[in-house]
Amino acid sequence: MEALLCSEIPNNIRSSINDLSSSSSSYTWPIMTSSSSSMEEIPRCDWDLSLSAVISSAPTGSDAIGAIEFDPTGEILATGGIARKIRSYRLSSLLGSHDDHVTTSESCICTPAKLSSLKWRPDLAGRVIGSGDYDGVVTEYDVEKQVPVFERDEHGGRRIWSVDYTLFNGSTVGVSGSDDGTVQMWDPRAGGLEETFRPGGGAAVCSVEFDPFGGPSLAVGSADRNAYVYDIRRPVDPIVVLDGHSKTVTYARFMDPHTIVTGSTDGSLKLWDIANGRGVVRTYRGHVNSRNFVGLSVWRHGGLVVSGSENNEVFVYDKRWGEPVWVRGLGQVDRFGSDRMFVSCVCWRQVDEDWCTLVAGGSDGVLQILSGKRS
Repeated sequence: MEALLCSEIPNNIRSSINDLSSSSSSYTWPIMTSSSSSMEEIPRCDWDLSLSAVISSAPTGSDAIGAIEFDPTGEILATGGIARKIRSYRLSSLLGSHDDHVTTSESCICTPAKLSSLKWRPDLAGRVIGSGDYDGVVTEYDVEKQVPVFERDEHGGRRIWSVDYTLFNGSTVGVSGSDDGTVQMWDPRAGGLEETFRPGGGAAVCSVEFDPFGGPSLAVGSADRNAYVYDIRRPVDPIVVLDGHSKTVTYARFMDPHTIVTGSTDGSLKLWDIANGRGVVRTYRGHVNSRNFVGLSVWRHGGLVVSGSENNEVFVYDKRWGEPVWVRGLGQVDRFGSDRMFVSCVCWRQVDEDWCTLVAGGSDGVLQILSGKRS
């Protein structure tokens, strides 16, 4: 098994999982007791999540999932990772299947390198998906025709950890962050380089995300232990520096235009108020994360944050409380969080308000789809 590791540790981890115990149960956190105080004072999960589908890829050796992305409609799900394949699935087909385990995708694109990031082009109605790979190349693919339609190689062969797109002032803008310490923004239509900047003084860039609400902000997570917010109209210097983690910031995600959630290999998530200068609003702890990319996603409609974990469990946090409100194991569980099977990627579906859908992928290449309504 090859793990998706942060820049500050070795690239390969191989271990036996024969001594791991099996667990796929879910539970709320903390466990309620008769001596507990009122419900208003205790973290609670307002959603009744349950397992809806399991998707297993063909056994081809290492198949750790590094990226999960829904298209803008929320109907098409794409995955990529160590296996050098972009697989796409139609969500309605997965949820309507009577099989316990789905093993075939609707389309499969073979790529020349291992993938760390995927993002759908927002201007092309789910027809084109962009990828960042271990060779430092951003490639866009026509999903229906299964062919590359655009490529840019500007990171000097250094691994790309994250890609994103936005529609701003009527134009599509792409961005990538890499081990070379740079963030690069470009116009996908022309392919020309527009801006290059170094947020962490040369430290690896682990995460990039545009404001999904259409604003001019760009959030960046860096191996220098900080996250940064830039105005893409003048990305010379950051407008906000988020200094509070003690190790690499692996993810930076917008909860809303004024609030960002960051994840780090210090084992915590943090909620930041970037509008009023309040800094850290809340710190979330419970999951295990000291060395791997485990995934981070926010469901903006429901105010929920999900993180993977190195003990092979999924942790859901409500933004109101620092403790998890729901936890589920993805099969083999290591309670000590060692370098064995772990949750490597997570993603919320964003289109619904009354029904939530969560997808989690593991270092074994297996996807689980969890869904539910408000309880």
